[in-house]
Amino acid sequence: MVTHNMPQTDWIWKDGEWIRWQDATVHVLVHSIQFGSSLFEGVRCYDTPDGPAIFRLDAHLRRLRDSSKIYRMEIGDRIPEIAEACGEIVARNGLRECYIRPMVVRGYGSAGLSPVGSTLDVYIACWPWGTYLGEGALENGVDVKVSSWQRQEPNTFPSGAKAAGNYLNSQLGRLEAIEDGYADAIALGPGGLVSEGTGQNVFLVRDGILITPALDGTNLIGITRDSILRIAADLGIPTREQAVPREWLYTADELFFTGTASEVTPIRSVDRITVGEGKMGPLTRQLQQRYLDIARGRAADTHGWLTRVPELAGVGG
Repeated sequence: MVTHNMPQTDWIWKDGEWIRWQDATVHVLVHSIQFGSSLFEGVRCYDTPDGPAIFRLDAHLRRLRDSSKIYRMEIGDRIPEIAEACGEIVARNGLRECYIRPMVVRGYGSAGLSPVGSTLDVYIACWPWGTYLGEGALENGVDVKVSSWQRQEPNTFPSGAKAAGNYLNSQLGRLEAIEDGYADAIALGPGGLVSEGTGQNVFLVRDGILITPALDGTNLIGITRDSILRIAADLGIPTREQAVPREWLYTADELFFTGTASEVTPIRSVDRITVGEGKMGPLTRQLQQRYLDIARGRAADTHGWLTRVPELAGVGG
């Protein structure tokens, strides 16, 4: 028996139309299933005192547009329509807080590598999604390992594009970690330096300085990563984007993941070596709290990161 852990909602948006969740199906021979030619974004909507608000929607859709340009799946002129639909789908499904997934999918039509003849379809789905790395992860931290699977060379798979096929590498790392008793993994780049997690960027703290691996063509241009760097600047925390050797993971005072799904998740050990005091450190706590306070409307949105979800009359029909 197949068990499903994805909570279902009522409506999915497809190219300007609303379809029922169970009707959002594709043919087994669509190009994206055959060859992995689909793009996506993961966006969170948070409940705030002023109603649901989507966090950094503009930045996510800019990255989706960039991904579509890199893979010649152009949707640039559709971004305003997609942005509006992201707000409407939250309201239509009656959610206060959720995860939103816009997808650009090469559809049915081509049997070969060339997508000529295939449709280009845009879907948006959303559903409730709690703490990505398990209950208590944000408070207590997680145990991770350095993956035996390295990230790709630059100029192979473009890491700046959020393409579904890129995550085959991430799946290998995550499955290996889970089978070995860890919550997740950190991957090294082809040069042996720290790249990123399976679906998150990595930060470390040493002597009060916040350090994250530079964007070097092996890691994703993370929006949460950017948010944390900006928040650190607001708080007067010195930051560096630089090469990070593997051993710095073991000797850091603090270590944490950032990502839309992961938010700001402390890392308490790497390869069974305790990081710092083996719990969330003070700088991680400060950054996590400010990040979530802004996202949940408890702190001033000085960067203009929140997009309010419109109150829609008569939705759901």
